[in-house]
Amino acid sequence: MDIKFHLPDFVRHFRLNLTLAEYMSRFPDAFVDGVKIGSVYGCFPNMTWNGGRFIQGDMDPRIIREILSQFNKRGIPCRFTLTNPEIKMEHLSDPLCNAILKAADNGMNEAIVFSPMLEDYIRDKFPDMPITSSTCKQIEDFDELSAEMEKDYSLVVLDYNFNNNFDVLEKLPHKEKAELLINPCCTPACKRRGDHYRSIGRSQIACTQHMMKRTGTPYIPEPFECQCMKRTLYQTVDSPLHISPDAIYNKYVPMGYGNFKIEGRSVPDVNILENYIYYMVKPEHRDKVRLDILLMLTKDFKYFK
Repeated sequence: MDIKFHLPDFVRHFRLNLTLAEYMSRFPDAFVDGVKIGSVYGCFPNMTWNGGRFIQGDMDPRIIREILSQFNKRGIPCRFTLTNPEIKMEHLSDPLCNAILKAADNGMNEAIVFSPMLEDYIRDKFPDMPITSSTCKQIEDFDELSAEMEKDYSLVVLDYNFNNNFDVLEKLPHKEKAELLINPCCTPACKRRGDHYRSIGRSQIACTQHMMKRTGTPYIPEPFECQCMKRTLYQTVDSPLHISPDAIYNKYVPMGYGNFKIEGRSVPDVNILENYIYYMVKPEHRDKVRLDILLMLTKDFKYFK
């Protein structure tokens, strides 16, 4: 059985994720048997439909195509986080989002969705693009979740509050379609989570409008203070939401779960690398793999220029 990890982010962590993919192809025995990169998720800068984490900037279309190509030629899909809960009908015609999805619509790359309106639009305009149901929906009712599993989604990312609820996980249908967020930084049953997603969504839309004015100044997103987003891996391991490597390989996989999401789109490469080492590498190889990849990432670094 393949054990697929879905990794952040194909833009911010581009070098790290390509380095990991190359290392896995060269030294597969260092990784837990069956482990694969299921996808790399994220969005390109200034995509109005983006949700979950705020992203701004500008990117040459040639670089966009090259990023997609580099992952795709290694058999790795890019999954677009199109989960902005503030999307309205007028945003469906966004030229950048449509152009990028057109370039990515090759049957391999995928979309993660929240809005039914945007989902219907993508299914109509980009019919070859597999669709994933987002954890941003915050589905916490078992019957509602079971109904979601029956829909035409390639995967359904579960609400993290189900992570260690084995009464639910054991009887959930279509476990092969479920994706578990294994390292959440959030607190259990966070009451501000939906507000945070909406704040990010409004900022993403406003950022697009700001960029179109070409003022040359960065957009300042609306403030939403959340210390949880700054937590490192080892500040989350004691959370009741945390899923350990031992639990993945000895409990979840035998139950039929094979898709696991590592979050971290907005955190430094070093923290994300530690998650990869922790979850994907055999314990006896962790130190060597960590050092090897760090050396690859920093080989051109100079203290003095």
